[in-house]
Amino acid sequence: MRDFGAAPSGYASPARDYPANGYPPPAANGYAAPPPAGGFANGYAGGAYAPAAQPPPAPPVVPQAAAPVAPPAPPMTPQSLAPQSLAPQPLAQQPPATSAYPPAPAAPAYPRNPAAQGPVVPPQAAPRIPAPQPAPISPAASAAGARIEWRQTRNDDGSDRAASVLRRKLGKPRVLAFANPKGGVHKTTATVLAAATIGSVRGRGVLAWDDNELRGTLGLRAGSARHARTIKHLLADLMRIENLHGDALLQELDAYLRHASDGSYDVLAGEENPRFAQRLDQGTVRRVTDLLRRTHDVICVDTGNNVESVNWQTVMRTADQLVITTVPREDAAFTADWMLDVLEESGMGDMVANAVTLISCPSPGHLPLLEDFKKHFATRTRAVAVVPYDPALEVGSSIEYGDLQAETRQAWLRAASTMLEPFAE
Repeated sequence: MRDFGAAPSGYASPARDYPANGYPPPAANGYAAPPPAGGFANGYAGGAYAPAAQPPPAPPVVPQAAAPVAPPAPPMTPQSLAPQSLAPQPLAQQPPATSAYPPAPAAPAYPRNPAAQGPVVPPQAAPRIPAPQPAPISPAASAAGARIEWRQTRNDDGSDRAASVLRRKLGKPRVLAFANPKGGVHKTTATVLAAATIGSVRGRGVLAWDDNELRGTLGLRAGSARHARTIKHLLADLMRIENLHGDALLQELDAYLRHASDGSYDVLAGEENPRFAQRLDQGTVRRVTDLLRRTHDVICVDTGNNVESVNWQTVMRTADQLVITTVPREDAAFTADWMLDVLEESGMGDMVANAVTLISCPSPGHLPLLEDFKKHFATRTRAVAVVPYDPALEVGSSIEYGDLQAETRQAWLRAASTMLEPFAE
């Protein structure tokens, strides 16, 4: 064993068998010697760099069919680890980098489709479907920056159009005559509901007149009886009232009229005394009609049952629109048909051709004759309107338009618009 001398004071002695220059000797064939097979003596490693302690190196294992392995690096010497050996070489002098792994095989070339050996044609693009254009916005709304509100569309049953017709100007005051010599055919009911419907849309200027020569009941079924005045009292002061104009005329005439509970129309009640019919001659009826035209736009007249009476014939000749009221019963339809024949024979064929047939259903459920009557009167009059049964009309008392079912009000709205449509501007 070699002695390298004692260690300086304060330091442990240097390792045994360690070279004086501080670098280990090079290993055989570039690899460090493995530890002995039996382990180390005394539990410590022996002189790793003593020639006698190094067993022969193991032969290198060459893998089968492996790529050639690069030659081992030269043994490390103190000179190779000198600082100058760490200086980088110029790029031109650096050897190409080598890899210890075999090169990856090149990607296989996929065979081309024989059908595509010709010139490659790019696929045709599918035709583009243009997007739907938004609805145009009016210039006024666009300029004002108006807010667009989307509202749910509801099914229109014709009520909007009917109300639009009733709101229009009529050119001049119009008289609607409701007629059928047969009693019990809803003539008075139709007169009241037509006035109520038109008045509810127009707001004012509508009147229902009871021209029945034999004690009509319109005054009892329509309007509020704030007084007991009838046409009898109006005729007593007719000359004085005819000379009034403007607001004075409206205020004076209002004292002889009754009003609907909702204020939608006025009522000129008939006289209860049957002898009064003798005073309703042709001249008197025309004077009353002309007076009412000065104050109202629409006048609905409930005629009597006697086609030979003077007041009945006078109303027919002064009316702008004839409305035939009936129910789906044979006797009622027969009487209405006979009345049309009488009017045509009297030279009022144009009025008959322009008339409106109004069929009122007196009971709920299926009515066997309804369709037959609709087809028949469609051949004789301009239009046929049907209004349904409503329990609010069953008792025969005062008629309140607001008590009707929605279906009934809509039907009357369409029927009333049919009556006034020829005159709407």
